[in-house]
Amino acid sequence: MEKFTKLTGIAAPMPLVNIDTDMIIPKQFLKTIKRSGLGKNLFDEMRYDRDGNELPDFVLNQPAYRDAEILVAGDNFGCGSSREHAPWALLDFGIRCVISTSFADIFFNNCFKNGILPIILPEEAVEVLMEDARKGSNARMTVDLEAQTVTSSDGQSFSFDVDPFKKHCLLNGLDDIGLTMEKSAAIDAFESKAQQERPWA
Repeated sequence: MEKFTKLTGIAAPMPLVNIDTDMIIPKQFLKTIKRSGLGKNLFDEMRYDRDGNELPDFVLNQPAYRDAEILVAGDNFGCGSSREHAPWALLDFGIRCVISTSFADIFFNNCFKNGILPIILPEEAVEVLMEDARKGSNARMTVDLEAQTVTSSDGQSFSFDVDPFKKHCLLNGLDDIGLTMEKSAAIDAFESKAQQERPWA
C-alpha cells in the first residue's frame, strides 16, 4: 500500500449528503476482485448518461477537477452497503483523501485499509474547505497526516483527530497483509519450533 504522509493537491467539492457506496461504484461493477480499473466507473451514474457520454455538469468531469486527489463531501459519506470496491474506485481515480462531517463506519475503516485518509471535521470547517475547493485547480489544499492538519489554499488550517494505529498504518503504507509481514520472522520461528515439537502435525 502506498504511504500517506503529506498531500498537496486539487480538492473537488461534492456537497451532497448521504452519498452511498452504490453511488460511488454501482453494483454492476462489483464482479471484479481486482483493485485497479474501477476509477473509470467512479460515480458512474452521475458522471455519464445512458449512452456513456460524460455529463459536463458533474464535478469530476470538469477540467479543473479531473486530477482531483481530495474530495470535500457532504454528511454521512459512504453509507449503504459495505462494498470495499468503493474505496478501490476512489483510489483508482486518484482520490487519496475524503473530508466530511461524518462517514459510515465500514466505509471509514475500509478507506484506511486501502490507503485513503478519511477526515472528519466540524461542519464549519468543512464549509470553509468546500468554498476553497470551489476555486478550482488553482487552489491547492494540503493534508498533513503527521501534523494532523488540513490547510486551505489561503492558509486556513484545521486540526483533525485520527486513531494512532490507523495513522501508523497509513504513514508506513501497511495494509492487513503488510502488518502480517512485519511479524514474518516471529511467524517463521513459531512454525519452525512447532515442526520440531510436533513433526506429525
